[in-house]
Amino acid sequence: MASNSDFVQYIADQCSQAGEIMTKKMFGDYGIYCNGKIFGLICDDRFYLKPIDAVRPMLRIVDMRPPYEGAKDYFYIADVDDRDYLSQLVRETCKALPDPKPKKKK
Repeated sequence: MASNSDFVQYIADQCSQAGEIMTKKMFGDYGIYCNGKIFGLICDDRFYLKPIDAVRPMLRIVDMRPPYEGAKDYFYIADVDDRDYLSQLVRETCKALPDPKPKKKK
């Protein structure tokens, strides 16, 4: 089951205080980016955040599960209605992630 585009937009809006949020359709579901860094996935109308140790203490509930069959575990974020909370999680996750590699010119 793919994610509903309204849910994807809702998650993007909820994370928008963290920076420039963009979603990209990937394999039937979505990757979600902040300032060019992929920080999570939206699969089957569920929001998953990359598992960063620095973010773990900030989580209200630590729920690790794979976003799709065969994937590594991510933080599953069920509480998506608190915009400040989500934006803070995204900011801290992105601080810990490496900068994206520059795209090669063809």
